[in-house]
Amino acid sequence: MPKNLVIVESPAKAKTIEKFLGKDYKVESSFGHIADLPSKELGVDVEGDFAPKYQVSKDKKDIVKKLKELAKKADMVWLASDEDREGEAIAWHLAESLNLDKAKTKRIVFHEITKSAIQKAIENPRGIDYDLVDAQQARRVLDRIVGYELSPVLWRKVKGGLSAGRVQSVSVRLIVERERDIQNFTAEASYRIDAEFSNEDGQSFKAKLPKNFSTKEEAYKFLEDNAKAEFKVADLQKKPAKKSPAAPFTTSTLQQEAARKLGYSVGRTMSNAQRLYEAGLITYMRTDSVNLSEEARKGAQAEIESAYGSKFSKPRTYKGKSKGAQEAHEAIRPTDFNTHSVNIERDQARLYDLVWKRAIASQMSDAQLERTNVKIEASTHAETFTANGEVIKFEGFLKVYLEGTDDEDTEQDGMLPAMKVNETLLNSCITATQRFSRPPYRYTEASLVKQLEELGIGRPSTYAPTISTIQNRNYVDKGANEGVERDYTQLTLQEGNIKDKTLTEKTNSDKGKLIPTDIGMIVTDFLVTHFGGILDYNFTAKVEADFDQIAEGKEDWKKMMKNFYKEFHPRVEDVQENAERESGERILGKDPKTGKQVSVRLGKFGPMVQIGTVDDEEKPQFASLSPDQQLTSITYEEAMELFQLPKQLGTYEGENVEVNNGRYGPYVKHGEIFVSLPAGTNPVDVEKDVAIELIKEKQKADAPIYMFQDLPVQKGKGRFGPYIKWNNMFINVNKKYDWDDLSDDDIVELIETKIQKEKDKVIHNWEAEGVRVEKARWGRHNIIKGKTKVELPKTVDVSDMTLEAAMAELAKKAPKKKAAAKKKGAKTAKKSTAKKTSTTKKAGSKKSSSKK
Repeated sequence: MPKNLVIVESPAKAKTIEKFLGKDYKVESSFGHIADLPSKELGVDVEGDFAPKYQVSKDKKDIVKKLKELAKKADMVWLASDEDREGEAIAWHLAESLNLDKAKTKRIVFHEITKSAIQKAIENPRGIDYDLVDAQQARRVLDRIVGYELSPVLWRKVKGGLSAGRVQSVSVRLIVERERDIQNFTAEASYRIDAEFSNEDGQSFKAKLPKNFSTKEEAYKFLEDNAKAEFKVADLQKKPAKKSPAAPFTTSTLQQEAARKLGYSVGRTMSNAQRLYEAGLITYMRTDSVNLSEEARKGAQAEIESAYGSKFSKPRTYKGKSKGAQEAHEAIRPTDFNTHSVNIERDQARLYDLVWKRAIASQMSDAQLERTNVKIEASTHAETFTANGEVIKFEGFLKVYLEGTDDEDTEQDGMLPAMKVNETLLNSCITATQRFSRPPYRYTEASLVKQLEELGIGRPSTYAPTISTIQNRNYVDKGANEGVERDYTQLTLQEGNIKDKTLTEKTNSDKGKLIPTDIGMIVTDFLVTHFGGILDYNFTAKVEADFDQIAEGKEDWKKMMKNFYKEFHPRVEDVQENAERESGERILGKDPKTGKQVSVRLGKFGPMVQIGTVDDEEKPQFASLSPDQQLTSITYEEAMELFQLPKQLGTYEGENVEVNNGRYGPYVKHGEIFVSLPAGTNPVDVEKDVAIELIKEKQKADAPIYMFQDLPVQKGKGRFGPYIKWNNMFINVNKKYDWDDLSDDDIVELIETKIQKEKDKVIHNWEAEGVRVEKARWGRHNIIKGKTKVELPKTVDVSDMTLEAAMAELAKKAPKKKAAAKKKGAKTAKKSTAKKTSTTKKAGSKKSSSKK
């Protein structure tokens, strides 16, 4: 056993560090946190000093046992988890759970996984920073209390299975309020004037009128005024300007820019950044800091001067706006500026390229520009056209990188030809185009991160899991609507004549945008009504500031918990006992056949329309809303149409044809064939001939395009893109292939590659018993028998696994005998229900007793 044991939280990180340390060091991974609050109870002493009840989870017990044994044999244990609050808590839990001797334990931190950084860390060890640990504990305990006490209230008052969270619920509130702004928005039309001129040398350019006209009549009158006008340059101004580079990436700006430029979700960005960090290619990726170390600035300067020349270099120091910034005191940057690109997995390579460009550009010269503003006057009226142009005189940092923008209306200034004051201009056309004011934009993942950061809500480490959670909980969906067509008018003046034509444009696209679901809106309304303080943006930001104070040793975390809980808990008890149930019910009218009430509300299986009430003699009728309908906006007519579904259309080729709404939208069913209706199609309006055409198209699409090993190959497009299907195997077709013109060789290559991949996944295959062990995602493995699958932790070595060991793992997941399971399940359910309903009462009654 080597003299030194180094413990990190990630196996990939361990692998990289091991390359830099000699034979006297052994590097092991804790695989993240080894201890946390229990999953089936609050785990916090809310009646005492708020001490957390940490437990080593079942899947970490073998790891802890192994690390304990290694620590006993080592002369020195180095705790090398990340330098942030989570990393500090991991180091603390390791020290406590492994019973480490303080005299034989050292804490080391580094912002990058390079040889020099690791050696420097070992030369400068420190102890565990308990202020950082307390800040992490404060966040964990507060979030546990909020989630554990609010969620049961939602189960009783809204719907079972719901959850609430301090940052999660505030994030949903932002999205809900934006959606309501959109729903309440009324578009106003106006007419924008654009013109095209050419100078005396015949070079054309575009100009516009700085104001819009409210009506078509005003726009028409303006074009008439220009029909016989002469135009000249009234004023021309040229001004030098400069553009400076953006600061290097912080966590949130990396998430935003990766979304704009690469189309990555926040989770995808952080997953790839983590891998780049663990491979030693970039610095730590959870940071609020925009600062670069002196060593990094010198490295960037050397590379800029070498690659682009000294005039492109301008070393800069950036200061962040974030108070109490995350503890990694450097921005995200490459560990080596000489490495312009990396030959690794594509997603990681693209993200590395973005990090490199942003960091190197931040140390480059300003771009030198010349901005030109031209005013054009007409001989027949007093209105003035304007044209703006921009010429780059010196590229500077633009040679490498330009920051993206979230503004969908941004127009870039182009170049203007040379002109002079009083020069006569020739007008080729003027258009008056009807434009509609736009509602506020829905949030994307990136713009939500930006808003959360601006409000001071959450921290870099919380954004990705928060956004994943609100989608997984079905509070928020990502839009898939490409938009609907809208007519607009355009008047064109050309050669003295005005033409009036109607054009169409796509509008209201919500593709990729975050849209609140009905349940998201109902839960948000309930929480804002009854727990407005928790969902208040200022409160949430103040909590983050309190965490920062704790991290700096300026506030006691347990005192903070007590102050919070003494107001929060009584409110929970009051709402639990006295608040009305919330279902989002809206009464729409009456059923013309029965005269019964028609309403929409949230039901056990989701949003639905209901004819009648529970007080009626006959049972109410129900119909589920389609995925694109919402409780807050569905009309009476749309609701009544749902009772016409499923709609029978007759028969075709001896099979019934019907149209209906499903989980993923409206569809036509023909025998075993299901065909999705085009976006925006109302299933009630679909007639038999239209349905048959869709069925024929589906049959044609499903027809074999090739025979491989005497089995048919089909092609299709699904939720995750184009694919081919062979032998019940779905094979994605990537951009390497021409989807519309797949050759026989392409098809064979795709199938054979997939077959080989499936073979490579299998570690063991006991065919006689129908048991196999396969590789799974994230370095894990699965044991599979029939439809039973057992996922093994990363820590389990399957290379020498026997059939007996595999069967033992499968046996753990095997269902118990039905009678016993039913009896036990009923008992557990009864006990669980009693526990849930008494959780908050119990603490409250004990407090009351003590007061008495």
